[in-house]
Amino acid sequence: MTDIKNLPECPVETTLKLIGNKWKVLIIRDLLTGTKRFNELMKSLDGISQKVLTSNLRSMENDGIINRKVYPEVPPKVEYTLTETGYSLQPVLHSMIIWGTEYKNNLG
Repeated sequence: MTDIKNLPECPVETTLKLIGNKWKVLIIRDLLTGTKRFNELMKSLDGISQKVLTSNLRSMENDGIINRKVYPEVPPKVEYTLTETGYSLQPVLHSMIIWGTEYKNNLG
């Protein structure tokens, strides 16, 4: 889990530190609809490499945004789900949807 002593004082900067790259935001977007397996996320995130997805998932798990559940079977089954903290980001993503839609509409 992220140590509070290592977080910036500014709340906006803290949020950006935790979800400030496009892949993390898109992973959250996909997990807001429910639990996903690794390959489902790979297919949904056009252009992401396996290494980058793995790195982002590990970081988000460490920060308490997602849970990773491994099922003891062969081949191993791994599922990712948002934590309560992860789900609390839904209004942030909703605001981004509204803003992005209005921006696109104003361009046309």
